[in-house]
Amino acid sequence: MIPTKLALWKFNFRSVLCLCLAGITSALADPLKCDLSAYTAATGLTAAVENDLLTVTWADAARGEFRVRYAIDKGQPVIRELAVRKAGGAWAVLGQNLTAEFSVKTGHRRIDFVGLGNFARFGQDITSREVKDREAWYSFWDAPFVVPGEPTRNPDLPRLPSEIATAKGMYNATSCTVKTDGARLEVEFPGSLTMGIFSGGIRFTHYRGAGLYRIEAIAKTEKNLVAYKYDLGLKGLTTATMPRVRWVDTGGNAQQYQFGGGIHDDPVTVRAKNRVMVSEGPAGSIAVFPPPTVFFPTREVDTNLGYVWYRKDSDTQYAMGVKQADHEEVPKYLQNFALYNAPPGTLQRMATYFYLSPTDATSTRAAVMAYTHNDTFMPIPGYKTMVNHFHLEFTDRLRASGSMNTETPDLAAMRALGINIIGLSDFHADKLHLNDSGPGGRFADQKDYFEGTRRASDKDFLITPWEEPSIAFGGHYNIMYPRPLFYSKVRTEGQKVVEQDPTFGKVYHTRTAEEVQQMLDAENTYWYTAHPRTKSSAGYPDFYWDKPFVQNDHYLGLAFKPGMGMDLSEIRLAEWRTFDAIDTMNNMFADTNLRPKVLIADVDTYQKWPHDDLFPGIPVNYLKMDKVPGPDENWGPIMKALSDGNFFGTTGEIYIRNYAVQGTGNKRTIVADVDYTFPLEFVEVVWGDGKKIDRQIIRATELAPMGTKHYSIPFDATGKKWVRFAVWDSAVNGAFVQPVWLHR
Repeated sequence: MIPTKLALWKFNFRSVLCLCLAGITSALADPLKCDLSAYTAATGLTAAVENDLLTVTWADAARGEFRVRYAIDKGQPVIRELAVRKAGGAWAVLGQNLTAEFSVKTGHRRIDFVGLGNFARFGQDITSREVKDREAWYSFWDAPFVVPGEPTRNPDLPRLPSEIATAKGMYNATSCTVKTDGARLEVEFPGSLTMGIFSGGIRFTHYRGAGLYRIEAIAKTEKNLVAYKYDLGLKGLTTATMPRVRWVDTGGNAQQYQFGGGIHDDPVTVRAKNRVMVSEGPAGSIAVFPPPTVFFPTREVDTNLGYVWYRKDSDTQYAMGVKQADHEEVPKYLQNFALYNAPPGTLQRMATYFYLSPTDATSTRAAVMAYTHNDTFMPIPGYKTMVNHFHLEFTDRLRASGSMNTETPDLAAMRALGINIIGLSDFHADKLHLNDSGPGGRFADQKDYFEGTRRASDKDFLITPWEEPSIAFGGHYNIMYPRPLFYSKVRTEGQKVVEQDPTFGKVYHTRTAEEVQQMLDAENTYWYTAHPRTKSSAGYPDFYWDKPFVQNDHYLGLAFKPGMGMDLSEIRLAEWRTFDAIDTMNNMFADTNLRPKVLIADVDTYQKWPHDDLFPGIPVNYLKMDKVPGPDENWGPIMKALSDGNFFGTTGEIYIRNYAVQGTGNKRTIVADVDYTFPLEFVEVVWGDGKKIDRQIIRATELAPMGTKHYSIPFDATGKKWVRFAVWDSAVNGAFVQPVWLHR
């Protein structure tokens, strides 16, 4: 068919218009100087500079290809084009002239009186600025954005509004660098970003093998005692190309917004289930979501405060991104919203993930959810999942309901996560029975506690009635017994440590560390330090690791609870609070007859609901067990797996199977099978020689997302006392096994 004059005119007009727009875009662009000296071309991961544009392409064999074109406009890094295509198809543009929108809110960090009290008991001058500032980084009872603050919680109050500042990112980019790092390609605009007291650059990371795409500010401050939060968005999306955003609400209902309302002057915070929002159009979709673990400073509740947002900027354009709340919503928890630490000079990595896809929002959301196993802990043959330390006020709630058979929503929600064994910690800070030696009501409460957890248990699902008694030893600790155990936290005159009660049978009355230890030994009961080096355990285990009750195999070790003291410059979670503490302790005990001390994934939170956002705040233990004990059976196999170190801890994205230290003498081999979702960053072999701690770090960036890797690492055990193995991914999710003695 011969084209008509009208058709030819339309064709020529569109061509000229496209050429004109291209010319305007080019005229607005700054010259692009890009250093590609660290770039290596690879199949499925390429970069090239032409006409002041940097073009990066990467591929996922199953889902297609992805392309981003970068430029600089008036000092600001700009995404000229974001495009996708299915295998064998044509490129489809999802966005043009997009910009990253960063902001930070900063406050002043303070120590809490709870932590200071521990240091005072051990002779430190808690009035000194040095002690206050040193320990402030690990304060739990701190809420830097709550003015004026609670005088019973923190010294040096009131907080002042002048301490709090909000700053948006300002840009001054002049160049970029391109670096190939295994299966990822990083584009960085160094020195391009200023946000109030922070300065640094922006990095864009592209991951071969997936539509995964990360945008992050990498910035530092020289100011001391900075607590902060960050928000990030992608601005410039158009309703012509991507006409709607979609998400699932906390009730599980599909929702969408099509930008038919008025202009927004601030982001619209969305309480999306699983922290995912998707921009969708005919050609494909873009999901936005935060890192699943480090984005969330520790809290006592898991209320979904809204972590994703959209904002209508004009009749045709909008933005979407992630954000963090300023504080808790329930007044009871307002005073412990501790935020991030930014020690002076540390590079804070403020990251957000995007996922590009040539498919619709439903398919893209499912692809994103695979990175957290749909926010569940997957079953692994030969292992059972276990987590401890929940303050649910379980017994009181059963009594209030009028029935010991009432199902509590907390347990239902956690069961849905895939947890097999849940350890409760009721009667914590129990004022009613604090001075009750047992018969006054504590033993009756314990009896109901035992019966309530017994009825709530099921096949492959055990609720244990453990406690956080925190008596005699110092700091806070969790206790785990193999059967229901009646004991009091005090012993009055005339009472024996062990008695036969006519109603409750064998009971214990404990007052001193020696009496508690007598009960532990007799009942095959174990304990470990809760939230080491923070909260009421500030200064512990350091203050007591030379004590006989710690130099005992009934003392297991420490809780792994990330969040408190969170620092986004660190490449591991809770690095000083937990890993340094457990490694130091094992060095101290290396030449004794004790078993290695272990690190137990732990939670320490309160009541929960199915619509809460649970997964990011719950690390779990995978115990090497074939069967979960029933409620009327002996729970000793749980403690045995823990005390033998036959388990690994994980935030949920990485699993370590078939781990072993093979060989004898000095020639050993560390073997492990690692399953992971997010691209791995590194694995590490950590050891101690009784004096110092050292490690071998093996980079794993050559691996694409969503894989399994078998590791067989030669290890020279000469002069070394113990060894352990850990895995960390690019989002700072982690998994770790327990230390093993080498020459016992």
